[in-house]
Amino acid sequence: MKLFSLVVATSCLAASAFGVTPVSKNIAKPASGARTSPLRKDTAFDSPLFRDAAVTRGGAVPGWAAYNDQLDKNPLTTKAMTSLVGWALGDLLAQIFITKGAFDMKRFLSLSAFGFLYHGPSGHYFYNWLDNKISGTDAKDVALKVGIDQILWCPIFMTVFFTYLGLVNGDSFSTIGNKVKNDLLSACQGSWKVWPIVHAVNFKFISTKHRLVFINGVQIAFNMFLSLIGTK
Repeated sequence: MKLFSLVVATSCLAASAFGVTPVSKNIAKPASGARTSPLRKDTAFDSPLFRDAAVTRGGAVPGWAAYNDQLDKNPLTTKAMTSLVGWALGDLLAQIFITKGAFDMKRFLSLSAFGFLYHGPSGHYFYNWLDNKISGTDAKDVALKVGIDQILWCPIFMTVFFTYLGLVNGDSFSTIGNKVKNDLLSACQGSWKVWPIVHAVNFKFISTKHRLVFINGVQIAFNMFLSLIGTK
């Protein structure tokens, strides 16, 4: 329950970084003959606060404009680096606040590398494909996307995750197979408790190019769970 609350809170914070609610463009300007304060200027109506919310804002978050520029120029590498940071933070927080033992550098580097090598690139191609096949944002399309993500993509992702950790640790294929057999359902059930509502927000409100940074913003909390179940 604490994990769910943390993920939901992180989801709300991550969503707040993706623009503002559009305001009406029918803002009444003062009549030409009306008396106004000399401190007011007509340029106030051209304030960046009234920009179209579809236009990326760079001032709200330091580096946000530069990050978006890299998403446009080098999407695959940028998303891979985004996932590297997300997975690194997830395991770092798990080791500091949950396991509280000696810091396991091998585990930290392995999970960070997984974010860079698989989570970011696979998410880039998967979500681009999914948005291309189902482009709508109405309730039916969002529900269908969430279903595909959780019923089809989630088990594949978890299987790759356990296989990767097994190979990094030098486990035999039989050991890896047993790990998948014993823990795949638990991992998926953990995902099903959290990600349907997160992805409902994701597929409804977040643009395709921002899906991975939104997911990683939320997944820092969920990665704490994965880092524990994957290395137990």
